[in-house]
Amino acid sequence: MDPFARKRSRLTHADAEKLAIDALSFIAAEPGLLGQFAAVTGHTPATIRAEIASPEFLAGILDFLMSDESLLLVFASHQGIAPPEIVAARRMLAPDVAAWD
Repeated sequence: MDPFARKRSRLTHADAEKLAIDALSFIAAEPGLLGQFAAVTGHTPATIRAEIASPEFLAGILDFLMSDESLLLVFASHQGIAPPEIVAARRMLAPDVAAWD
C-alpha cells in the first residue's frame, strides 16, 4: 500500500493552490532561483502578479520544481511533505495540461 495515498486523497484544490504559492515564495527567496524561473518561463514580476490566480500558472510553478529533482526534494523537505504530494497538487491544478518532462 502506498503510504502517501491517504494523505494525497485529502488534498483539496485550495491545498494545491497554497502549495504552489508556497513554492513561488520558496523560489522568490533565492535570487538565483528566481532568475532561473524567469528565464525558463519568461515570466516577469508583472506577469506573475497578473497570472497568480490562474490554475495553469500555479501548475507551472510546480512544473518548474518538478523539472529539477534536487530542487523538488529540497522544497518537499522544506514543506515537510513527500514529493508525490507536489505531483498530486500539480495534477489537481491543471489536469488537462501536460506537465514539463
